[in-house]
Amino acid sequence: MHHAHHTLSAGIQYIMAAPFGLAAVLYAAAVIYSNRMYRKWPVYRTAFWLAGNLCAAAVVFGPLAEKAHGHFVFHMASHLLLGMLAPLLMVLASPVKLLLRTLDTDRARRVTGILKSRAFFILSHPVTAAVLNVGGLWLLYTSDLYHMMHQSAFWHAAVHFHVFLAGYFFTAALLYIDPVFHRVSYLYRSAVLLGAFAAHGILSKYLYAYPPEGVPLSQAEQGSMLMYYGGDVIDALIICILCLKWYRSSKPGFKPKSVNTY
Repeated sequence: MHHAHHTLSAGIQYIMAAPFGLAAVLYAAAVIYSNRMYRKWPVYRTAFWLAGNLCAAAVVFGPLAEKAHGHFVFHMASHLLLGMLAPLLMVLASPVKLLLRTLDTDRARRVTGILKSRAFFILSHPVTAAVLNVGGLWLLYTSDLYHMMHQSAFWHAAVHFHVFLAGYFFTAALLYIDPVFHRVSYLYRSAVLLGAFAAHGILSKYLYAYPPEGVPLSQAEQGSMLMYYGGDVIDALIICILCLKWYRSSKPGFKPKSVNTY
């Protein structure tokens, strides 16, 4: 890239990776406690959580983080890992359900109260989550924010955490793996899903022709193609899971539950 970059210091990388390392440790501790008190927590959920945190940590710490800071193709690979794959894996790990299993009754009720609140309903609504997720990407690549994140440690960290959190809320709002107290229909979620995927695909095509200033054309073309086709692979996984859950819900005698299992 031709524009100036600040140095991605080791300190910034450690700070950004720390939350994911802590999340992995806390989840593992919760699994151990839960297994002692209740029936065993599914091993595949633990594997999903650890894999998701590993994907996210690899984006903000280590060789990929360094390369993504100066090369658009690696930047896009990081976008797919941090904003799409890691959130999907971590949503499938059902961390909220595990949290409720490990808390005492009073604390579990407080968490449930937050999940039932109007504010959380708005934040976790599929439309809100889609706007924060895909809309945030449009803002990133069509404004000065993309350059700011390469010149400021603060904006670098802020953008990365937004990409992850927006991706997590978006995936969770569509799949209903964890406890859900304000439900919308499968048809509604499917419509939001298709709209978000279309906006993501259009953005990748836009970047192919109009990359951020300073990004070499060859990198823009390769990065945009990676965003388009790599995104399609993860999108297909989300679609398959949503359709599977929709199919199961259509069986006679099915009753929606606040706590869903996949």
